[in-house]
Amino acid sequence: MSKTPPRDRSRFQADTRLVHAGRDPSAQQGFVNTPIYRGSTVLFPTYDDIKNRRGRYQYGTSGTPTMDALSDAWSEIAGAAGTVLTPSGLSALTIALMAAVSAGDHLLVTDSAYRPTRIFCDGVLSRYGVEVEYYDPLVGTDIAALMRENTRAVLVEAPGSQTFEMQDVPAIAEAMHARGGAVIMDNTWATPLLFPPHERGVDIAVEAGTKYLSGGSDLLIGLVSATERWYPAVKRTYEHFAPCAGPEDIFLGLRGLRTMGLRLREHGQRGIAMAEWLQGRPEVARVLHPALPSDPGHSIWKRDFKGASGLFGVILNPVSEDGLAAMLDGLELFGMGFSWGGFESLVIPFDPTVYRTATRWQAEGPALRFHIGLEDLDDLKADLEAGFARMAAVA
Repeated sequence: MSKTPPRDRSRFQADTRLVHAGRDPSAQQGFVNTPIYRGSTVLFPTYDDIKNRRGRYQYGTSGTPTMDALSDAWSEIAGAAGTVLTPSGLSALTIALMAAVSAGDHLLVTDSAYRPTRIFCDGVLSRYGVEVEYYDPLVGTDIAALMRENTRAVLVEAPGSQTFEMQDVPAIAEAMHARGGAVIMDNTWATPLLFPPHERGVDIAVEAGTKYLSGGSDLLIGLVSATERWYPAVKRTYEHFAPCAGPEDIFLGLRGLRTMGLRLREHGQRGIAMAEWLQGRPEVARVLHPALPSDPGHSIWKRDFKGASGLFGVILNPVSEDGLAAMLDGLELFGMGFSWGGFESLVIPFDPTVYRTATRWQAEGPALRFHIGLEDLDDLKADLEAGFARMAAVA
Protein backbone atom coordinates (compact mmCIF):
# COMPACT_ATOMS: atom_id res chain seq x y z
CA MET A 1 0.00 0.00 0.00
CA SER A 2 1.55 3.29 -1.07
CA LYS A 3 1.53 6.10 1.42
CA THR A 4 0.53 9.60 0.40
CA PRO A 5 3.07 12.21 1.56
CA PRO A 6 1.77 14.11 4.61
CA ARG A 7 0.18 17.46 3.94
CA ASP A 8 1.19 20.63 5.75
CA ARG A 9 -1.75 21.47 8.02
CA SER A 10 0.14 23.87 10.27
CA ARG A 11 -2.00 26.79 9.09
CA PHE A 12 -5.14 25.12 10.48
CA GLN A 13 -6.47 25.34 14.03
CA ALA A 14 -6.23 22.36 16.39
CA ASP A 15 -9.81 21.14 15.92
CA THR A 16 -9.35 21.03 12.15
CA ARG A 17 -6.10 19.10 12.45
CA LEU A 18 -7.69 16.63 14.86
CA VAL A 19 -10.33 15.81 12.27
CA HIS A 20 -7.95 15.37 9.33
CA ALA A 21 -4.61 14.20 10.78
CA GLY A 22 -3.61 10.64 9.93
CA ARG A 23 -6.39 10.12 7.38
CA ASP A 24 -5.95 9.40 3.68
CA PRO A 25 -9.27 8.25 2.18
CA SER A 26 -7.70 7.99 -1.29
CA ALA A 27 -5.51 5.13 -0.01
CA GLN A 28 -8.52 3.12 1.18
CA GLN A 29 -10.99 3.34 -1.68
CA GLY A 30 -12.50 6.57 -0.38
CA PHE A 31 -13.56 5.33 3.05
CA VAL A 32 -13.23 8.08 5.66
CA ASN A 33 -11.55 6.04 8.39
CA THR A 34 -8.45 3.88 8.13
CA PRO A 35 -9.67 0.28 8.53
CA ILE A 36 -8.41 -2.15 11.15
CA TYR A 37 -5.40 -4.08 9.85
CA ARG A 38 -5.06 -7.16 12.01
CA GLY A 39 -2.22 -9.56 11.32
CA SER A 40 1.29 -10.83 11.87
CA THR A 41 2.57 -12.10 8.51
CA VAL A 42 3.36 -9.77 5.62
CA LEU A 43 4.10 -11.35 2.24
CA PHE A 44 6.94 -10.11 0.01
CA PRO A 45 6.39 -10.23 -3.76
CA THR A 46 9.93 -11.35 -4.73
CA TYR A 47 13.07 -13.00 -3.40
CA ASP A 48 14.93 -9.71 -3.82
CA ASP A 49 12.33 -7.86 -1.73
CA ILE A 50 12.50 -10.26 1.20
CA LYS A 51 16.29 -10.55 1.03
CA ASN A 52 16.71 -6.78 1.24
CA ARG A 53 13.77 -6.24 3.60
CA ARG A 54 12.20 -3.94 1.03
CA GLY A 55 8.80 -2.47 1.80
CA ARG A 56 7.18 -0.36 4.48
CA TYR A 57 5.54 -3.28 6.27
CA GLN A 58 7.54 -6.42 7.00
CA TYR A 59 5.89 -7.98 10.05
CA GLY A 60 2.97 -7.14 12.31
CA THR A 61 5.16 -5.73 15.07
CA SER A 62 6.90 -3.32 12.69
CA GLY A 63 3.70 -1.48 11.90
CA THR A 64 0.43 -1.53 9.99
CA PRO A 65 -1.54 1.16 8.18
CA THR A 66 -3.76 1.38 11.26
CA MET A 67 -0.75 2.01 13.52
CA ASP A 68 0.64 4.56 11.10
CA ALA A 69 -2.64 6.46 10.99
CA LEU A 70 -2.64 7.14 14.73
CA SER A 71 1.11 7.57 15.20
CA ASP A 72 1.31 10.02 12.27
CA ALA A 73 -1.71 11.94 13.53
CA TRP A 74 -0.34 12.18 17.06
CA SER A 75 3.06 13.30 15.82
CA GLU A 76 1.36 16.08 13.88
CA ILE A 77 -0.72 17.19 16.87
CA ALA A 78 2.22 16.98 19.30
CA GLY A 79 4.74 18.62 16.96
CA ALA A 80 6.99 15.56 17.18
CA ALA A 81 9.40 13.82 14.83
CA GLY A 82 7.67 10.52 15.50
CA THR A 83 5.40 8.56 17.83
CA VAL A 84 5.19 4.93 18.93
CA LEU A 85 2.06 3.27 20.30
CA THR A 86 2.00 0.93 23.28
CA PRO A 87 -0.69 -1.08 25.11
CA SER A 88 -0.99 1.30 28.11
CA GLY A 89 0.20 4.56 29.58
CA LEU A 90 2.57 2.77 31.94
CA SER A 91 4.15 0.79 29.10
CA ALA A 92 4.65 4.08 27.26
CA LEU A 93 6.48 5.50 30.30
CA THR A 94 8.74 2.44 30.49
CA ILE A 95 9.72 2.78 26.82
CA ALA A 96 10.45 6.49 27.28
CA LEU A 97 12.61 5.90 30.34
CA MET A 98 14.54 2.99 28.85
CA ALA A 99 15.20 4.99 25.70
CA ALA A 100 16.95 7.69 27.75
CA VAL A 101 18.93 5.91 30.49
CA SER A 102 21.35 3.00 30.82
CA ALA A 103 23.17 1.20 33.61
CA GLY A 104 25.35 3.65 35.55
CA ASP A 105 23.19 6.66 34.70
CA HIS A 106 21.53 9.00 37.18
CA LEU A 107 17.82 9.71 36.68
CA LEU A 108 15.91 12.53 38.39
CA VAL A 109 12.20 11.86 38.96
CA THR A 110 9.66 14.31 40.35
CA ASP A 111 8.32 13.26 43.74
CA SER A 112 4.81 13.93 42.39
CA ALA A 113 5.09 11.30 39.62
CA TYR A 114 2.40 8.76 38.81
CA ARG A 115 2.91 6.04 41.42
CA PRO A 116 3.27 3.11 38.95
CA THR A 117 6.11 5.07 37.36
CA ARG A 118 7.88 5.11 40.73
CA ILE A 119 7.30 1.37 41.10
CA PHE A 120 8.95 0.76 37.71
CA CYS A 121 11.88 3.05 38.54
CA ASP A 122 12.47 1.44 41.93
CA GLY A 123 11.68 -2.12 40.94
CA VAL A 124 13.24 -2.36 37.48
CA LEU A 125 15.54 0.56 36.59
CA SER A 126 17.29 0.47 39.96
CA ARG A 127 17.75 -3.29 39.67
CA TYR A 128 19.52 -2.79 36.35
CA GLY A 129 21.96 -0.18 37.60
CA VAL A 130 20.16 3.13 37.06
CA GLU A 131 20.42 5.43 40.07
CA VAL A 132 16.99 6.96 40.65
CA GLU A 133 16.68 10.12 42.73
CA TYR A 134 13.37 11.83 43.55
CA TYR A 135 13.20 15.63 43.77
CA ASP A 136 10.81 18.31 44.97
CA PRO A 137 8.48 19.15 42.06
CA LEU A 138 8.75 22.85 42.97
CA VAL A 139 12.53 22.93 42.57
CA GLY A 140 12.45 24.93 39.31
CA THR A 141 15.83 26.20 38.11
CA ASP A 142 17.49 24.86 41.26
CA ILE A 143 17.27 21.40 39.76
CA ALA A 144 20.71 22.11 38.25
CA ALA A 145 22.18 21.63 41.71
CA LEU A 146 20.88 18.05 41.77
CA MET A 147 22.49 17.11 38.47
CA ARG A 148 25.69 15.10 38.33
CA GLU A 149 28.16 14.14 35.64
CA ASN A 150 26.11 10.99 34.96
CA THR A 151 22.65 12.61 35.04
CA ARG A 152 21.10 11.57 31.74
CA ALA A 153 17.42 12.40 32.14
CA VAL A 154 14.81 14.13 34.26
CA LEU A 155 11.16 13.06 34.47
CA VAL A 156 8.59 15.82 34.94
CA GLU A 157 4.84 15.78 35.36
CA ALA A 158 2.74 18.92 35.36
CA PRO A 159 0.51 19.12 37.19
CA GLY A 160 1.68 16.38 39.54
CA SER A 161 -0.22 13.13 39.80
CA GLN A 162 -2.89 13.42 42.51
CA THR A 163 -1.26 16.41 44.26
CA PHE A 164 -1.29 18.79 41.26
CA GLU A 165 1.90 20.78 41.83
CA MET A 166 2.94 22.82 38.81
CA GLN A 167 6.49 22.35 37.56
CA ASP A 168 8.43 24.97 35.63
CA VAL A 169 9.07 22.67 32.68
CA PRO A 170 10.91 25.18 30.43
CA ALA A 171 13.32 26.06 33.26
CA ILE A 172 13.99 22.41 34.06
CA ALA A 173 14.48 21.68 30.36
CA GLU A 174 17.01 24.49 30.01
CA ALA A 175 19.04 23.09 32.91
CA MET A 176 18.90 19.53 31.59
CA HIS A 177 19.77 20.47 28.03
CA ALA A 178 22.84 22.37 29.24
CA ARG A 179 24.17 18.92 30.23
CA GLY A 180 23.01 17.20 27.07
CA GLY A 181 20.37 15.06 28.77
CA ALA A 182 16.73 14.29 28.04
CA VAL A 183 13.56 15.76 29.51
CA ILE A 184 10.78 13.18 29.73
CA MET A 185 7.26 14.31 30.57
CA ASP A 186 4.06 12.57 31.51
CA ASN A 187 1.66 14.93 29.72
CA THR A 188 -1.54 12.94 30.22
CA TRP A 189 -3.35 15.64 32.23
CA ALA A 190 -3.11 18.24 29.46
CA THR A 191 -2.50 16.32 26.20
CA PRO A 192 -0.63 18.26 23.47
CA LEU A 193 -3.76 20.36 22.94
CA LEU A 194 -3.34 22.13 26.28
CA PHE A 195 0.42 21.80 26.74
CA PRO A 196 2.52 21.40 23.55
CA PRO A 197 5.39 19.50 25.16
CA HIS A 198 8.03 19.70 22.46
CA GLU A 199 7.54 23.46 22.09
CA ARG A 200 8.21 23.79 25.83
CA GLY A 201 11.51 21.91 25.80
CA VAL A 202 10.35 18.31 26.39
CA ASP A 203 12.33 15.71 24.44
CA ILE A 204 10.13 12.66 25.04
CA ALA A 205 6.44 13.08 25.90
CA VAL A 206 4.25 10.30 27.22
CA GLU A 207 0.48 10.16 27.11
CA ALA A 208 -1.94 7.63 28.51
CA GLY A 209 -4.37 7.68 25.60
CA THR A 210 -6.52 5.57 27.89
CA LYS A 211 -7.75 8.89 29.25
CA TYR A 212 -8.73 11.79 26.99
CA LEU A 213 -7.84 10.26 23.65
CA SER A 214 -10.31 7.49 24.39
CA GLY A 215 -13.01 9.49 26.13
CA GLY A 216 -15.05 6.34 26.64
CA SER A 217 -13.31 4.42 29.44
CA ASP A 218 -13.14 1.45 27.10
CA LEU A 219 -9.56 1.28 25.87
CA LEU A 220 -5.96 0.95 27.07
CA ILE A 221 -3.29 2.65 24.96
CA GLY A 222 -0.11 4.67 25.40
CA LEU A 223 1.72 7.09 23.12
CA VAL A 224 5.38 8.18 23.17
CA SER A 225 6.29 11.15 20.99
CA ALA A 226 9.80 12.51 20.64
CA THR A 227 11.93 15.17 19.02
CA GLU A 228 14.15 14.54 16.03
CA ARG A 229 17.15 13.94 18.31
CA TRP A 230 15.44 11.44 20.61
CA TYR A 231 12.96 9.66 18.34
CA PRO A 232 15.57 7.17 17.00
CA ALA A 233 16.30 6.01 20.57
CA VAL A 234 12.57 5.73 21.32
CA LYS A 235 11.93 3.79 18.12
CA ARG A 236 14.90 1.49 18.72
CA THR A 237 13.79 0.74 22.29
CA TYR A 238 10.26 0.09 21.09
CA GLU A 239 11.55 -2.36 18.48
CA HIS A 240 13.60 -4.21 21.10
CA PHE A 241 10.47 -4.96 23.13
CA ALA A 242 7.68 -4.81 20.50
CA PRO A 243 4.95 -3.77 22.97
CA CYS A 244 2.29 -3.43 20.29
CA ALA A 245 -1.06 -1.82 20.96
CA GLY A 246 -4.00 -3.90 19.73
CA PRO A 247 -5.50 -2.95 16.35
CA GLU A 248 -9.00 -2.46 17.76
CA ASP A 249 -7.64 -0.19 20.50
CA ILE A 250 -5.75 1.86 17.92
CA PHE A 251 -8.93 2.19 15.88
CA LEU A 252 -10.81 3.40 18.97
CA GLY A 253 -7.97 5.85 19.61
CA LEU A 254 -8.33 7.21 16.10
CA ARG A 255 -12.06 7.58 16.58
CA GLY A 256 -11.57 9.39 19.89
CA LEU A 257 -8.96 11.70 18.38
CA ARG A 258 -11.53 13.35 16.13
CA THR A 259 -13.58 14.69 19.06
CA MET A 260 -10.86 15.05 21.71
CA GLY A 261 -10.67 18.84 21.41
CA LEU A 262 -14.39 19.32 21.93
CA ARG A 263 -14.53 16.91 24.85
CA LEU A 264 -11.44 18.34 26.52
CA ARG A 265 -12.91 21.84 26.47
CA GLU A 266 -16.12 20.59 28.08
CA HIS A 267 -14.22 18.65 30.74
CA GLY A 268 -12.04 21.68 31.43
CA GLN A 269 -14.89 24.17 31.77
CA ARG A 270 -16.94 21.83 33.95
CA GLY A 271 -13.89 20.97 36.03
CA ILE A 272 -13.16 24.63 36.80
CA ALA A 273 -16.81 25.29 37.64
CA MET A 274 -16.92 22.34 40.04
CA ALA A 275 -13.57 23.31 41.57
CA GLU A 276 -14.85 26.84 42.24
CA TRP A 277 -18.04 25.44 43.76
CA LEU A 278 -16.12 23.05 46.01
CA GLN A 279 -13.82 25.89 47.04
CA GLY A 280 -16.81 27.54 48.69
CA ARG A 281 -17.99 24.46 50.58
CA PRO A 282 -17.49 24.46 54.38
CA GLU A 283 -16.34 20.83 54.25
CA VAL A 284 -13.40 21.73 51.98
CA ALA A 285 -10.09 23.05 53.29
CA ARG A 286 -8.60 23.75 49.86
CA VAL A 287 -8.82 22.78 46.20
CA LEU A 288 -5.81 21.62 44.18
CA HIS A 289 -6.42 23.01 40.69
CA PRO A 290 -3.79 25.09 38.83
CA ALA A 291 -6.43 27.01 36.88
CA LEU A 292 -7.72 28.62 40.07
CA PRO A 293 -6.08 32.00 40.82
CA SER A 294 -5.62 30.91 44.44
CA ASP A 295 -3.51 27.90 43.45
CA PRO A 296 0.26 28.26 44.11
CA GLY A 297 1.05 27.09 40.59
CA HIS A 298 -1.47 29.29 38.80
CA SER A 299 1.08 31.69 37.28
CA ILE A 300 3.02 28.82 35.66
CA TRP A 301 -0.21 27.26 34.40
CA LYS A 302 -1.35 30.58 32.94
CA ARG A 303 2.03 31.09 31.23
CA ASP A 304 2.55 27.62 29.76
CA PHE A 305 -0.86 25.99 29.34
CA LYS A 306 -3.69 26.63 26.90
CA GLY A 307 -6.43 25.30 29.18
CA ALA A 308 -7.31 22.78 31.85
CA SER A 309 -8.63 19.25 31.87
CA GLY A 310 -11.30 17.90 34.21
CA LEU A 311 -8.98 16.40 36.84
CA PHE A 312 -8.20 18.08 40.16
CA GLY A 313 -7.88 17.41 43.87
CA VAL A 314 -9.66 18.46 47.05
CA ILE A 315 -8.45 18.48 50.66
CA LEU A 316 -11.31 18.09 53.11
CA ASN A 317 -11.38 19.45 56.61
CA PRO A 318 -10.73 16.78 59.25
CA VAL A 319 -13.37 14.04 59.17
CA SER A 320 -13.55 10.46 60.39
CA GLU A 321 -13.00 7.56 58.03
CA ASP A 322 -16.58 6.47 58.70
CA GLY A 323 -17.81 9.90 57.66
CA LEU A 324 -15.76 9.82 54.49
CA ALA A 325 -17.05 6.35 53.67
CA ALA A 326 -20.64 7.48 54.20
CA MET A 327 -20.10 10.32 51.75
CA LEU A 328 -18.46 8.24 49.04
CA ASP A 329 -20.46 5.03 49.31
CA GLY A 330 -23.78 6.74 48.65
CA LEU A 331 -22.79 8.76 45.58
CA GLU A 332 -24.99 8.08 42.57
CA LEU A 333 -23.17 9.90 39.78
CA PHE A 334 -19.53 9.81 40.89
CA GLY A 335 -18.01 6.38 40.43
CA MET A 336 -14.94 5.28 42.35
CA GLY A 337 -12.24 4.04 39.95
CA PHE A 338 -8.54 4.50 39.20
CA SER A 339 -8.78 6.22 35.84
CA TRP A 340 -10.20 9.38 34.34
CA GLY A 341 -10.77 11.11 31.03
CA GLY A 342 -14.05 9.36 30.21
CA PHE A 343 -17.52 10.78 29.92
CA GLU A 344 -18.39 9.80 33.51
CA SER A 345 -17.42 11.60 36.71
CA LEU A 346 -15.10 9.83 39.15
CA VAL A 347 -13.70 10.29 42.63
CA ILE A 348 -11.02 8.43 44.60
CA PRO A 349 -9.42 9.00 48.00
CA PHE A 350 -5.62 9.29 47.98
CA ASP A 351 -2.78 9.52 50.46
CA PRO A 352 0.68 10.46 49.04
CA THR A 353 2.38 9.96 52.40
CA VAL A 354 2.71 6.24 51.68
CA TYR A 355 5.08 6.75 48.75
CA ARG A 356 6.62 10.24 48.63
CA THR A 357 10.25 10.38 49.68
CA ALA A 358 11.75 13.74 48.64
CA THR A 359 8.98 15.90 50.07
CA ARG A 360 6.57 15.73 52.98
CA TRP A 361 2.87 15.71 52.23
CA GLN A 362 0.88 17.67 54.79
CA ALA A 363 -2.88 18.06 54.50
CA GLU A 364 -5.63 19.35 56.75
CA GLY A 365 -7.75 16.25 56.24
CA PRO A 366 -8.53 13.46 53.75
CA ALA A 367 -7.68 14.04 50.09
CA LEU A 368 -9.95 13.29 47.15
CA ARG A 369 -9.21 13.33 43.42
CA PHE A 370 -12.13 14.29 41.18
CA HIS A 371 -12.61 13.83 37.47
CA ILE A 372 -15.53 15.85 36.16
CA GLY A 373 -17.35 14.12 33.33
CA LEU A 374 -20.04 15.32 30.98
CA GLU A 375 -23.05 15.14 33.29
CA ASP A 376 -25.14 18.18 34.15
CA LEU A 377 -23.31 20.30 36.72
CA ASP A 378 -26.39 20.85 38.89
CA ASP A 379 -26.87 17.09 39.14
CA LEU A 380 -23.23 16.60 40.12
CA LYS A 381 -23.47 19.30 42.78
CA ALA A 382 -26.63 17.76 44.19
CA ASP A 383 -24.91 14.37 44.36
CA LEU A 384 -22.01 15.84 46.32
CA GLU A 385 -24.30 17.90 48.56
CA ALA A 386 -26.12 14.72 49.55
CA GLY A 387 -22.75 13.09 50.17
CA PHE A 388 -21.61 15.94 52.42
CA ALA A 389 -24.90 15.65 54.34
CA ARG A 390 -24.27 11.94 54.93
CA MET A 391 -20.76 12.76 56.08
CA ALA A 392 -22.04 15.35 58.54
CA ALA A 393 -24.64 12.95 59.88
CA VAL A 394 -21.96 10.43 60.75
CA ALA A 395 -19.71 13.08 62.28
